[in-house]
Amino acid sequence: MNGLFQQYLQQASQHIDNVLQNDHFSLHEREIGRLIRVSSGVASVSGLPNTKAMELLRFENGIMGIAFNLDPDEIGVILLGEDTELMAGSRVERSGRVIDIPVGHALLGRVIDSLGQPLDNSGSLQAGSRWPIERDARPIIERAPVSAPLQTGIKVIDALIPIGRGQRQLILGDRQTGKTAIAIDTVLNQHDKNMICIYCAIGQRGSAVAKVIQHLKKHDALKYSMVLVATGESTPGLLYIAPYAATSIGEWFMEQGHDVLIIYDDLTRHAHAYRELSLLLRRPPGREAYPGDIFYLHSRLLERATHLKQKYGGGSLTALPIIETQAQNLSAYIPTNLISITDGQVYLSPVLFQKGELPAVDVGKSVSRVGGKAQLPSYLDISGPLRLSYSQFEELETFARFGTRLDEATRQNIERGRRVRETLKQDESRALNVFEQIMILLAVNAGLFDPLPIAKVKKAGLQLCSAVADRFVSQQHKIYNGERLTAEEKDQLLDFARSVLRTEDLITSRF
Repeated sequence: MNGLFQQYLQQASQHIDNVLQNDHFSLHEREIGRLIRVSSGVASVSGLPNTKAMELLRFENGIMGIAFNLDPDEIGVILLGEDTELMAGSRVERSGRVIDIPVGHALLGRVIDSLGQPLDNSGSLQAGSRWPIERDARPIIERAPVSAPLQTGIKVIDALIPIGRGQRQLILGDRQTGKTAIAIDTVLNQHDKNMICIYCAIGQRGSAVAKVIQHLKKHDALKYSMVLVATGESTPGLLYIAPYAATSIGEWFMEQGHDVLIIYDDLTRHAHAYRELSLLLRRPPGREAYPGDIFYLHSRLLERATHLKQKYGGGSLTALPIIETQAQNLSAYIPTNLISITDGQVYLSPVLFQKGELPAVDVGKSVSRVGGKAQLPSYLDISGPLRLSYSQFEELETFARFGTRLDEATRQNIERGRRVRETLKQDESRALNVFEQIMILLAVNAGLFDPLPIAKVKKAGLQLCSAVADRFVSQQHKIYNGERLTAEEKDQLLDFARSVLRTEDLITSRF
């Protein structure tokens, strides 16, 4: 009997060894902690000594959280869901992985939340892999200079405040001045330009985001775009991780060799969400009651935008962060932070917006630090005189308002400046290609609009665009290939513009 028992034990032992060797069964250590307290969007946990920064923690009811504060006695956790069902004393378990997001081509045309869950009722995502939302920015040695332009289709930006692929260009202004409209028009202009666009909505109203999505669908822009949404009704944790998640998705495309445009709308609400979380977690506040590391919050995000060298993929990630100013205060905490982080800014003036000068871009307060290095050469012969005449006009117009006596040359400069300002006006969702923009700006620099009444200048510009649609093919090829036009070619274009802008016809026509 003992012999049979010993034989049975030996067989059982061999079976267990075979199972372990064939990896059918393995033992895992599990760390289980306890929830100490919970408040709006955050919680405190004890009993997980080996937890790593930004690691996902799983609560009993399935809610996930991010280990944010790693204190000696407890862990401060940012919750990624509603906290209504959490109770002190409930179990908390480590997941062993940091917060991540699905990436891949399957995301194109989709609307997702900050965790990568679909919101568009188009089925589940079949993403190939997942990337951490927090990733180090690419080192300088792997970056290439910003040299290729990103055309917005907006005259005043493409000519005077050019944006390059891989640049970080800030869009700022007071509430309701057209910041989102400029960003969305830029997305629409990327049609058939091999550009992948990501619109990241942070803290926006659900109805406003729905309008943006419908606008993109109407213009067939979702086929090369995706939308990541964290609305104002979302928890502060979801608002906090939204831009980082969107950037990881963009980086995946960039490393595959694609050019990517990402819009953060807007980072003011992102800073507010981070401030709320920090104060609830009892982090020390700094200037203007913001935590001291609010600068690092956005710098480590925007540093990830770049243009890679060819041997590292050759793709680019262009960032257009949007922030909201209060009463045109550019020297407030968040605007000064982001102005110093980015490569330039497009400032939208509420005064110009109220006057109906749309887009309400203040050329004097807007700048691109990349400048002409990321601009097609054909613009360089136009933008210099255009900016100079417009700046002189703004100064002279101020004196003219006080009834100052003006000589004839000054009066002509003012009249030219008014027509320059009129040609820079542009309707929403009415993008102009490069050749159309150059035709209009050449004409205004040459004074071809000077004889026209100001009320008819904008319409005359559109008439000129429609007239040159299928003409001057060789000049168009030279412009798009990065070559400058010769003096003879410019004269040909101006002669044609004169024939189109016949003063008598435009004055007598009824627009």
